Amino acid sequence: MAKRIMFQGTGSTVGKSLTVAAMCRILKDMGYSVAPFKSQNMALNSFITKDGKEMGRAQVVQAEAARIEPHVYMNPILLKPTSYVGSQVILNGEVYRNMKAAEYFTKKDFLIPHIKTAFNALNAEYDVIVIEGAGSPAEINLRSRDIVNMGLAEMVDTDVILIGDVDKGGVFASLYGTVKLLSESEQKRIKGFLINKFRGDVSLLMPGVEMLEEKIGIPCVGVIPYIEKLKIDDEDSVTERFGKKRNAALTIGVVKLPYMSNFSDFTVFDMEDDVNLIYVDDLEAMRTCDALIIPGSKNTIYDMLSLSKSGIDAGIKAFHQTGKPIIGICGGYQILGRKISDPFEVESIDPTIDGLGLLDVVTEMAKEKKTVQNEGVIKNGLASYKALKVGGYEIHMGESKRLNELTVPFIQTLDGHEDGAVNSAKTVFGTYFHGIFDNDAFRRAFINTLREQKGLAPLAESVDFAAAKNAEYDRLAKHVKDNLNMDQMMQILEESRTNAC
Repeated sequence: MAKRIMFQGTGSTVGKSLTVAAMCRILKDMGYSVAPFKSQNMALNSFITKDGKEMGRAQVVQAEAARIEPHVYMNPILLKPTSYVGSQVILNGEVYRNMKAAEYFTKKDFLIPHIKTAFNALNAEYDVIVIEGAGSPAEINLRSRDIVNMGLAEMVDTDVILIGDVDKGGVFASLYGTVKLLSESEQKRIKGFLINKFRGDVSLLMPGVEMLEEKIGIPCVGVIPYIEKLKIDDEDSVTERFGKKRNAALTIGVVKLPYMSNFSDFTVFDMEDDVNLIYVDDLEAMRTCDALIIPGSKNTIYDMLSLSKSGIDAGIKAFHQTGKPIIGICGGYQILGRKISDPFEVESIDPTIDGLGLLDVVTEMAKEKKTVQNEGVIKNGLASYKALKVGGYEIHMGESKRLNELTVPFIQTLDGHEDGAVNSAKTVFGTYFHGIFDNDAFRRAFINTLREQKGLAPLAESVDFAAAKNAEYDRLAKHVKDNLNMDQMMQILEESRTNAC
């Protein structure tokens, strides 16, 4: 039976996900077997496990930090927004159905047994479970049916560390207010608070820390400085990536779709020194790019309509006329085609819309979602791509069909199928493989193609993505451990309960 500790926050973006990832690596390196857990996650960045189940990307990061294989038990409920008021509900890794927020709120009692089953499976296998909350536990309008913050803490009987973000300002007020909005029994669960993202001289902060400790009767377990340029996947709802730019030989633009999903496909470019990755939603920024990527989408039809209304579709077509490459991934691949139809209203009430028409492909949305890890070799494309082995994972409702022999498949999968499409000029590529750029040889071939187009010499060396990512987990863990009172944290953990829920 596992010991457990839960990290909650005064709000979103305070650093819960990365703190949990850091604790998973810290405890693993101390000799514990560790698993992350988040009962309910809302995100468009998701992942497909080896057994074909879908889960939130944040818990995949945490599992990688713990050096274990991601499993859907770590995130039994995933909400993928399909509109401003509704989401596709993924339960135990499979599509349950689309729901509006008000309806979902009434169904939470139904979800509790699934949460308990998932938690108890981890509880039986690991020494420690590190649990992540969502948003803030002080959303008192939602407390009666809470299954992810204090409601979950009661369900699994765990102590809590409360995280505040000093970078936002008002950290003492947010910590104090959060605690005081909780019930007496909930306050007793909070065994410590930590202040995250601090910049400057910590001695200037300490008088406030000491005063807050007196007012709420809870000790501070650490002040974590802001960590620069951390190259680890983050959640789509809280990312700071969209505004990042740097000086580099190449600029790759990712078209910023309203329902963009799995921008974790592009984290690896942060580790390539010769690449500046930007997210573009205006024509001027697009013109500066050496290549364009149209990413995945949770609502392909809506995103295509948005491109048309904003005029970005014309900009993409003008970019195509320059001969620079365009790659579409999953929903982006569908958008590159001629038509997208949705006869079962899976995503939209629009039965058929025109795509960009840059690939002779048509897509029809299906009732069932395809979720699978896959491998293959590049079948068609530029000479430097051919026969390269690639792996990735597929998450899509639609199926795409090539219309003529001039549009050839991109990848020959190991299970005997053909994936994606390439135009006759070999300037437009589409694939259902999420994570295709994580393949070191393919990524370097792609980057070198862009370098050659600009008259730059190709680079022989490629970043070892797996090793670089592992080094980032180590850097995060050391940064957090060096600034936590680890004796205090271990005492809280040693005193934690080990019962099933």
